[in-house]
Amino acid sequence: MEWMWAPEYELARQVLQRGVAAVFLVAFLSSFNQFPALLGERGLSPTPAFLRRVTFRQAPSIFHWHYSDRMLRLVCLVGALAAASVVVGLPQMGPPWVPLLVFLLMWTLYLSIVNVGQTFYGFGWESLLLEAGFIVAFLGSNEVPPPLPIIVLCWWLVFRLEFGAGMIKMRGGEEWRDLTALMYHHETQPMPGPLSRFAHLMPAWFHKSEVLGSHFAQLIVPWFLFAALIPHPVAQIASSVAAVIIIGTQGWLVLTGNFAWLNWLSIVLAFSAIADFPWLVKAATALDPWVPGWVLPGRGEAGTFGVADEHAWFAIVVLVASAFLVVLSWRPLLNLFSRNQLMNASFNRYHLVNAYGAFGTVTKERYEIVIEGTRAPTPDRGWREYEFKGKPGDPTRVPRQFAPYHLRLDWLMWFLALGRQERWFSVLLIRLLEGDKGVLRMLRLNPFDGAPPSWVRARVFLYRFATREERRERGLWWVRAPIDELVGPVQLGPGHASRGGGTTLGTGADARSGTTPGAGSDTTPDAPRSLFGRPLRPRREHPAENRAWHLDEVAGSAAGGATAADATTADATTAAEAPARDADVDPDEANAVDVENPAGEPDPSAEPGEPDPGTRQPGQDGARG
Repeated sequence: MEWMWAPEYELARQVLQRGVAAVFLVAFLSSFNQFPALLGERGLSPTPAFLRRVTFRQAPSIFHWHYSDRMLRLVCLVGALAAASVVVGLPQMGPPWVPLLVFLLMWTLYLSIVNVGQTFYGFGWESLLLEAGFIVAFLGSNEVPPPLPIIVLCWWLVFRLEFGAGMIKMRGGEEWRDLTALMYHHETQPMPGPLSRFAHLMPAWFHKSEVLGSHFAQLIVPWFLFAALIPHPVAQIASSVAAVIIIGTQGWLVLTGNFAWLNWLSIVLAFSAIADFPWLVKAATALDPWVPGWVLPGRGEAGTFGVADEHAWFAIVVLVASAFLVVLSWRPLLNLFSRNQLMNASFNRYHLVNAYGAFGTVTKERYEIVIEGTRAPTPDRGWREYEFKGKPGDPTRVPRQFAPYHLRLDWLMWFLALGRQERWFSVLLIRLLEGDKGVLRMLRLNPFDGAPPSWVRARVFLYRFATREERRERGLWWVRAPIDELVGPVQLGPGHASRGGGTTLGTGADARSGTTPGAGSDTTPDAPRSLFGRPLRPRREHPAENRAWHLDEVAGSAAGGATAADATTADATTAAEAPARDADVDPDEANAVDVENPAGEPDPSAEPGEPDPGTRQPGQDGARG
């Protein structure tokens, strides 16, 4: 069975195992720091409530047996330690079953997190990490040569990642075909980095060259990854050159954006196509004294491995796993050439052999949600702004480079600005009014050192990068203009302090009129509403999809029960002026946020039902890219 071994890809194996493990380490640390506040027992979208709505078959996770924030942190610590051991090369020093089990442990633990992570883990790179971790698990240890089927499956993963993204662009917005997409993207991407503004201010010819380079790297180059299967030295060189081009384009994305570990992991995976050229091995050998376990076995005088009979079982395991992944590849293969190509979709609940792609359309303007608070007894003065760590806020602040670390709340705030209705945002405002320490730790700046604010509101701003002249004269990185008010001033209702019964959010209109929060309404009951009850109207010029909506300046207070989270303003509109209901998110349901039960936990006495239609389902998601 000599055909199934690829000793000329030993350096690639070292990079794949250590690189994927390093990304797992970042992912587990990110979850350790953020999961409890976002999805914990008292998070913005609590996991215990989600687990009561789904079965193990729908979302495989060890947390079906038990969930607590303490257990979540323990899972993250175990996963991080396992990942760190691979980064320093410890499992690779043993027999091939050791790194196999360590990687499968990391895959199982992170799969358990992703499958209960709901919208906060609905990103394409979560599935990419899980698929990469499962494949790399079968690369073996230093005692056996790299298995060729697993190396080829890594090429297949890179091909789907790059070619899928290229096809999404060609089938997407006109801006990718007329080469203008990157005249906007650097400015409107979810979380710009410190170099994004410099890239945005480049001339038009440069941006058109970027798009042409992207099309070349994603639509043509990936085919050459498989050239190494041809038994000819030139073919192996062509495959390696293709990998270098992909690594270079991904490196440019690292420099100009903050896409978590997407680009970093893509670089690691692309290295799978780079063969052990003598000059490269010589350079890598120089790392032996500095990197623990960094050895290149089989690179002696003979330059070959010997596979002992005692490891024949590993060859069988590799072939079975490879056949399993090939069978799962059929639907993703069809998807690549489908008119209705799916982007960032999992075809199974284990996130293996997925569809990838991102930014089929590019938004032309950047809208940001700015949350403000005040301690004034009435909401007419003293407003101070909360600052997020990654997303734009203060116009003078230069964005930081956070990738490969993933700031999930910042990313979700970008989608919120595109018009998505998200239940967790209602709970976020409640937690800010409560002064919740877990949520406040996720922010860069809390303008209230001691007691929490009396009121909060959310405003919509239009942002653009400052020109060179504006930067030089005014010290601005961003220029922003107020557009609208997403959520008017709201405060915790009188029932909140008692922690009993229902709890409401009062509004600025209530404070000015002296009415009881949530009592009475001039608004038509059936009119679609935003998160806090404000009627909506279509905003056609909004850069998001046609389903994006914009808030009117309206008055009155929304009708609601004791658990309604109302935020009403000036004049009410009629049902005829409002758009049709979103089939995925019921706006009236989004209004009903009980502070004591923010996730809308079902009645324990009720029969278990299907998950909410707006809940991300593992294996059927439209995970973000």
